[in-house]
Amino acid sequence: MTSLPWPSDEAERIRELQESHALDAALEADYRAIADVAAYVCRAPIGVVNLMDAGYQHFKGRHGIDLTGIGRGQMSFCSHAIRGRDVLEVHDALADERFRHDPAVQGEPYMRFYAGAPIVTSGGHALGAVFVADHRPRRLLPEQRGILPTLADGVAHLAELHRHSRRAQLVEHRLKELEELKNQFLRTVNHELRTPLTSIRSYLQLIQDGGLDETTEQQFLAVIDRNSARLGELLDRLLLVASLNARTVPFTLASADLADLARQAAAALAERARAGGLTVTVHAPVPVPVRADAARMRHAIEQLLDNAVKFTPPGGRIDVIAHVEPAPAVEVCDTGIGIGPAEIDHVRDDFYRGAHAEDRAIGGSGLGLSIAEKIARMHGGGMRIDSLTGRGTRVRLTLPGPAPCP
Repeated sequence: MTSLPWPSDEAERIRELQESHALDAALEADYRAIADVAAYVCRAPIGVVNLMDAGYQHFKGRHGIDLTGIGRGQMSFCSHAIRGRDVLEVHDALADERFRHDPAVQGEPYMRFYAGAPIVTSGGHALGAVFVADHRPRRLLPEQRGILPTLADGVAHLAELHRHSRRAQLVEHRLKELEELKNQFLRTVNHELRTPLTSIRSYLQLIQDGGLDETTEQQFLAVIDRNSARLGELLDRLLLVASLNARTVPFTLASADLADLARQAAAALAERARAGGLTVTVHAPVPVPVRADAARMRHAIEQLLDNAVKFTPPGGRIDVIAHVEPAPAVEVCDTGIGIGPAEIDHVRDDFYRGAHAEDRAIGGSGLGLSIAEKIARMHGGGMRIDSLTGRGTRVRLTLPGPAPCP
């Protein structure tokens, strides 16, 4: 057998085969029907819809043959067929120098005759071939030869329709997710806005009604002030996530120490942590130099700490760890309630609140992890989350190292 021929568009052809999902099992019944028709019309014992990847020929539709596939080098007929756009007809393989030593000719399935039409998509790439084969030399009649390209076109159309169907399903699924996120956003914002507003209005009404002593009035004013700050913080978060999504947030890189930013963030959340009965420990013994917008990075770390404080029961522990190697990073590890496997891929989405947050009525806008990751990515870094339900969570922000001195 001569060396295996490769189409000039092999890389693009393989990519389109993968992107079309033409190998999906859902299409096999249709492929089998096409193989049956090809064998019947051509009066051939073997009919196959053959889809070819880089190293294997997948017999996704087959008639008269038990093989589900064969190695690319074990049968070279279709490799020749997909290089052209016409039907390849080999009347007697033993008399053809290209195929006389082919393993499929010398051994199972002992092919002497082959006729195959390439399966060409609208993108111009051949995904494989529809072929018929026989154990004896022969020729096709003109009408038999003419049916093979029609059947091959049918396979290409089926694959493309399947691809569009899959895309439509993915779009529909994504739209449902977005609808749920929108509803979650409305529920969250409604709750987060309504609760402090209701408190402010109630205390203002009591103050306006009069009759309060000065100490009580000052206490009520303090509650109003706290709730006003809570509203301001929520609005700031909403504006920040909108700016991060639009990539319009102000951003200035300069030399910074990630270890120092971790200590500052921990200090800012220390009072809340103590009030919640939590122990916060910072492990940052050496500087961690980075190029960063210090204010943004400190804000990102604060978001992680805020999340840890919310979801760690009293008596728990939070560790903040700054790393130099293998890349500049800061980790926030807690002994909290953790994140379930079904939610781990969603907790970084805007406004996503896990089932534990809803069940336990834990406040929040569902933006903390989203904001932290967006800030890390803005710096060219990333965020990784490791968690087990009931065993705590570790969130790691990683940044590129500082540029070397010239």
